[in-house]
Amino acid sequence: MKEMSGKERISRILELKPVDRIGLYEHFWGDTRKKWTSEGHIKAEEDLSEHFKFDILGCGAFNCKADPDFKNEVVEETEETILERDGNGALLRRHKLHNATPEHVDFMVKDRVLWEEKVKPMLQATRNRIIFQAYSDARKLAEKKGQFFCWCGVNVFELMHPVCGHEYMLLGMACDPDWVKDMVETYSDLLINLMEILFAESGKPDGIWYYEDMGFKQRPFMSPEMYKEIIFPGHKKTIDYAHSLGIPVIMHSCGFVEPLLPGMVEAGIDCLQVIEVKAGMDLLRIKKNFGDKIALCGGMDARNLVANDTKAIDKELDEKIKVVMKGSGYILHSDHSIPDQCEYETYRHFVDKGLSLGTY
Repeated sequence: MKEMSGKERISRILELKPVDRIGLYEHFWGDTRKKWTSEGHIKAEEDLSEHFKFDILGCGAFNCKADPDFKNEVVEETEETILERDGNGALLRRHKLHNATPEHVDFMVKDRVLWEEKVKPMLQATRNRIIFQAYSDARKLAEKKGQFFCWCGVNVFELMHPVCGHEYMLLGMACDPDWVKDMVETYSDLLINLMEILFAESGKPDGIWYYEDMGFKQRPFMSPEMYKEIIFPGHKKTIDYAHSLGIPVIMHSCGFVEPLLPGMVEAGIDCLQVIEVKAGMDLLRIKKNFGDKIALCGGMDARNLVANDTKAIDKELDEKIKVVMKGSGYILHSDHSIPDQCEYETYRHFVDKGLSLGTY
């Protein structure tokens, strides 16, 4: 089979159609790029997507905070951290010296009353929520390079917890589910309305990439029944909208989300990413049970990359690639993202070995 462009390859992979090779994409910590640049592996102005010839290019374009124009207020600052209040009224502590997930300190919204009073009225699909230029530039760049272009952003689960925190959101799901259902409906409508504005003015993407971290180690954040009752309607609505435009949907979820997968598949996802090994996810098991329904992206243990253990990397690639490439439907990616402990040569080896094994 002749060599395909990234756009052709990913489009066909998401449809489980024959391709020339498996797909390739990756996420990196910001500190990883800094390290590899300082070591001379990456040029200062060079894009990692271009350097490794990834098949996908993504762009985030929405600001869905309650107040999109709010400038973060500094509440407290030390040499290493900064505590800020954001446009959702949430207090988050961030590290200044390295990239890391912020610490959730406190939230303005803790129940239905505060949601209805402080946040819901502000969630209107206004133009100041959309970063038109960045989206348009990225779309044109992907087209020029022959890459599959994704609008990237979060769906309802990842839109709710920045407002009220995981604790209050999950308590709400158990004790006041109608409140959380209202948040799901509000945010799903907001996403669709913003997409209608953006796509009409700047053109449709090739795909939509939703980040939706619904699990932790060995457990999802909710039961399959609770997912189906509360979260599923928002997923179904937003995915149905994408499909109505002929746009496939890739959904990312860290953690153990396998019990939720039947519902996610019913909601219409075309591809599951990231399939986190250390959380209990098993790429081969998921391929066996769901590989005829959805494409898969990830499932390669990032701990081997962090350890720079090329023998372990080779063993895993040998065991998994030959299985997941059957019938098409696989995109090579780590099971999380690449931290700065991973050496450039290690990641280069991972890519070269993986694509060698994954060529049809």
